[in-house]
Amino acid sequence: MIKLITVFLFLIFLLIFVNLQFKNKAVEILEKLEVIKNRWEELAEQMSDPEVIADMKKFIKINKDYKDLEPVVLAYKDFKTLVENIENAKEIIENEKDPEFKTMAKEELEELLPQQEIMEEKIRVLMIPKDPEDDKNAVMEVRAGTGGDEASIFAGDLFRMYQKYCDTQNWKIDIVNMNEGTAGGFKEIVFNVTGNGAYGLLKFESGVHRVQRVPKTETQGRVHTSAASVVVLPEADEFDIDLNEKDIRKDTFCSSGPGGQSVNTTYSAIRLTHIPSGIVVSCQDEKSQIKNYAKALKVLRTRLYEREYAKHLEEMSSKRKTMVSTGDRSAKIRTYNYPQGRVTDHRINLTLYNLPSIIGGDIQEIIEKLQMAENAERLKEEFED
Repeated sequence: MIKLITVFLFLIFLLIFVNLQFKNKAVEILEKLEVIKNRWEELAEQMSDPEVIADMKKFIKINKDYKDLEPVVLAYKDFKTLVENIENAKEIIENEKDPEFKTMAKEELEELLPQQEIMEEKIRVLMIPKDPEDDKNAVMEVRAGTGGDEASIFAGDLFRMYQKYCDTQNWKIDIVNMNEGTAGGFKEIVFNVTGNGAYGLLKFESGVHRVQRVPKTETQGRVHTSAASVVVLPEADEFDIDLNEKDIRKDTFCSSGPGGQSVNTTYSAIRLTHIPSGIVVSCQDEKSQIKNYAKALKVLRTRLYEREYAKHLEEMSSKRKTMVSTGDRSAKIRTYNYPQGRVTDHRINLTLYNLPSIIGGDIQEIIEKLQMAENAERLKEEFED
């Protein structure tokens, strides 16, 4: 009898403990979300302030912060309603004498509790501090590395892979500058990617990509290893960098490569040199000198912005073991093995055996896995802090 009473009391204690844990956990989450909601409301007020409206740079930043917090605020409202419904159902089960009401409340509670777990996980991800650069357009560079002509051909393969991937995302690609390889592909190609969240997805491609295959020039069928480097930068706009035109030297020269009769006959190509930093940017993709100048200026602004952004990337990479989005140009991130038909991403030890579809632009699965790895690292940072 004493044993039964002990077990009964233990079960009651356990039930009370679990209930308190739920309340404490839910209250803690709601308190954090309440702070975010208050900040969101403050930002809404600031956007109607005449002084803020007059300062375009400040207004754009506040407007962006407001939009970034909006999904969290909506989740807060949904979670608050869910917690209230769970508490109401528990109160009915505890105090209601009508058996039908109790049964209905129990059924409702059984449906609501799993929703609570799902929503808590969603909120945890939403509350991870977002990289403010993720929504920006991207500037990408693909350069042939070791491997001679084969490296240039591989760089061309990578460019087409990104081109096809961008097509699936309805993003626009605009070539800024390219230097073709003697046997095909590119020694170097620089291009802009315009589209919502382009940098946030493509940033995972920064690093050295290796290919293992039999080159077309190989007569004995031996597998060679070649490499190409990919750099992805967030496109800087005029509000990110104050660029003084007096600091820029502008040179014109004749375009080379495809382009018809205008090639090598008009000085449409542009070379910009930023005198204080020594950064040089050229563009010859357009027949119009004005259009080439606008493109080159955009890349120059991004290059200057990169120097400041690199400090942020270094700080992040020191915390994250996954090496995701560190911007390290020398890190070997991925291998494309043609004989085995596999692609391996070394940062997260992911191997897929669908090389033809991946090189054909189907890289979404890899990017999603990298996003998950980065989110896990960032959640860990939040927990440790």
